[in-house]
Amino acid sequence: MLPVEQNELITRVGRGEQMGETLRRYWLPVALSRELEADGAPMRIRLLGENLVAFRNTSGRVGLVDERCPHRAISLWLGRNEEDGLRCAYHGWKYDVEGNCVDQMNEPESFAEKIHLTAYPVVEMGEILWGYMGPKELEPPPPNFEWVRGDPAFRNVSRVIQECNWVQALEGGVDTSHAPILHRSIGNNGAGISPDSAFARGGAPRLEVDATDYGYRYFGIRELDEDKYYIRGYHYVMPFHQIRPQQQINRSGDDSQAQAMYAGHMWVPIDDDSTMVWNWMFSLDRPLTDEQRLEKGNGNGPDHVDQSHGWKSYDGRWNDWGVDRQRQKTVNFSGIDGVNKQDRATQESMGRIVDRSIEHLGPADRAIIAMRQMLFEAVRTVREGGDPPGTGDSYYDIRAWERVMPRVENWRDELLPYMHPSSEDRALAGVG
Repeated sequence: MLPVEQNELITRVGRGEQMGETLRRYWLPVALSRELEADGAPMRIRLLGENLVAFRNTSGRVGLVDERCPHRAISLWLGRNEEDGLRCAYHGWKYDVEGNCVDQMNEPESFAEKIHLTAYPVVEMGEILWGYMGPKELEPPPPNFEWVRGDPAFRNVSRVIQECNWVQALEGGVDTSHAPILHRSIGNNGAGISPDSAFARGGAPRLEVDATDYGYRYFGIRELDEDKYYIRGYHYVMPFHQIRPQQQINRSGDDSQAQAMYAGHMWVPIDDDSTMVWNWMFSLDRPLTDEQRLEKGNGNGPDHVDQSHGWKSYDGRWNDWGVDRQRQKTVNFSGIDGVNKQDRATQESMGRIVDRSIEHLGPADRAIIAMRQMLFEAVRTVREGGDPPGTGDSYYDIRAWERVMPRVENWRDELLPYMHPSSEDRALAGVG
């Protein structure tokens, strides 16, 4: 249960809102690198409630600027991207990637040096364009995750709009107890987590949460058979990153399909009512296949998401997320095709911003409770002039992992080296 005023605090992301100002202290994924071509069409971006335009200039640099021209508030998305600048189509005022006005076609006596367009710095890493919308003097180190540094052949990134507030989407991501229920298949048919897998056969999870300076790492510990544990180790990196194990493809229960891989999401607020969900996977031992990149089982690929027209899911509230009641009886637990489409359906069904004053949390929600506490603390830290968690570089080399192991007290001794690999282990995977 969360009081209304606290719910408002963590869900409102606009400029001037306490959570909004906190989120602006982090690098935010803006677009995929391939979406912008030099001198190509600009792209509308809505991020933290601000309407922006991104463009790649003639030299290859990327600008992220206010959509409105300072002259008459015309949308610069209509503009011409030419000769290292974006020119307004109305009166020809032109801006560089830093927001400087460099030309005024309609003015007999230019005063361009007095005009400046709001512009945010951008870095290009891991096939993603990242923007920083906070105070320049407080800009954090770049988001140099291991999966960001890795070989593109071993990495896949996609995105999709989720039509609800970012916090309830994030809460679904750090909630490990729902996965073998909502995402379960009926039979070992490849339509979800197999009932034969350790994930589904294990008992209800006991959660342990370890606070870190980037957020926390957490474990779902499930008793398996008479003498084993199935343990999944995750990371939550402030404010919206989840890193999860992905060593068992589709959780099929077939060890021959195991792959040294981990994956994750970023739940980035578009505004108070909608979220851009970024999905990524990173293999450590072999390039990803074309089939894996289609993300058919996840519900994030081209079969489920309109990737050419705004990254909207083909299914949503308007058609009840494509639920099929016969499929629910014979194929999978939810009747919805695609693991992450199932997530979107359940989280969107709560409403645009869920009323947390009516909820009843239990021990299985420990990671959600810890995440909320960290958000409140981050807001307080920023308000008092400090640096929130996750603005350093301590998360750069972390991984998520899962293991079936003997039921012993010192299970961390076996699991943690996989989650915090040595430089030698990273070198074996081709990552520095």
